[in-house]
Amino acid sequence: MDVLVVGATRGTGLAVTRRLVAEGHTVTAFGRTASAAFAVPVGGPGVVRPVDGDALDPDAVTKAVAGHDAVVVTLGISDNPLAVQWLRRASTAFDVRSRGTAVVIGAMRETGVRRLVAQTTYGLGDSWRHLDLPWKLVFRFVIGRQFADSARQEEAVRASGLDWTIVRPVSLTDADAAAEPEAPAHVTTDDTRRGLKVSRAQLAGAHAGALADPATIGATLSVSA
Repeated sequence: MDVLVVGATRGTGLAVTRRLVAEGHTVTAFGRTASAAFAVPVGGPGVVRPVDGDALDPDAVTKAVAGHDAVVVTLGISDNPLAVQWLRRASTAFDVRSRGTAVVIGAMRETGVRRLVAQTTYGLGDSWRHLDLPWKLVFRFVIGRQFADSARQEEAVRASGLDWTIVRPVSLTDADAAAEPEAPAHVTTDDTRRGLKVSRAQLAGAHAGALADPATIGATLSVSA
């Protein structure tokens, strides 16, 4: 499969790119610093093609989307969440999730690419009732701005008319799967979860699994460990 990963240079996007390459896919890794991030080859039978570009630039995104079988969106803000929430300080646009995803959707419609897997966050929609009070306070007062933008992102995906899957992970960790092999993530479609942490490597497996499974089209996946 020929897959475009938007937001591929760090965090989940980097993990997803590595996982897809390990499975033999051809991946276009799109991000503002993609060339630098993938200067060292990614191991595996697949191929990585880094493309430098901004997810908020419609022309750049449309050029990147064209010709792919599927698009994975893993946009987010890597800055300190308290600085984002209370100081309104970030190196990325505050609405990068919703606005960037809208740009991707427009590009997909224009180029005829239909398969979209978009990462948001656990706690949205009916999954909110499965959070305890401390986590609800975190979502409201620590990542409230980002949480609200993820909600707008989901609205755009659901209204896109594309063959979409929404992936909602719980809190993410950077556990090294190579050093200590992990069990596959726990994935549900009924908003339930196990724990409240999942590694990015496990989450990458859930993304790859969703891409490979047509039954996930139109589904919202809750991902935990």
